[in-house]
Amino acid sequence: MPQPDREHLRRLRDVWIKYPLYFLTVCTHRRRPILVGAPIAGVLTSSWRDSMNVHGWVIGRYVIMPDHVHFFAAPEPDAKSLSAFMRDWKKWTARQIITTRQVAPPVWQPEFFDHVLRSPKSYSEKWDYVRQNPVRAGFVDDADTWPYSGECEKLGF
Repeated sequence: MPQPDREHLRRLRDVWIKYPLYFLTVCTHRRRPILVGAPIAGVLTSSWRDSMNVHGWVIGRYVIMPDHVHFFAAPEPDAKSLSAFMRDWKKWTARQIITTRQVAPPVWQPEFFDHVLRSPKSYSEKWDYVRQNPVRAGFVDDADTWPYSGECEKLGF
């Protein structure tokens, strides 16, 4: 049976961003607090720095929290799809985290959250929000002192 053409969804077929900038969030399995510490931060940042060569994805700013990560990413023209990139990134980092931290698998939740940023304002708002996560969690008084955040490459509009 054909579906009705819903007016509020019809415009989605016209929405297309040639070079999208994504805001991504990935949580650990059952929100286990296993990500903080220099060795794990090293695993994650190393994987993000290699993402361009391995997956065709450029990683910008990031914040590592004990049980989740936020990062901004943009595909290069011949990049893997977002789902393939995230699948492979989670698989590789999970192996490294299991070895480094001696934690039982699984490391990551199966899904991830993605949001396409459509303006410099939305980018700024997302960054301001995630940057303050360690402050809201009570880990630091000033976001600039959180040792598990940074920027791999400059991304912008």
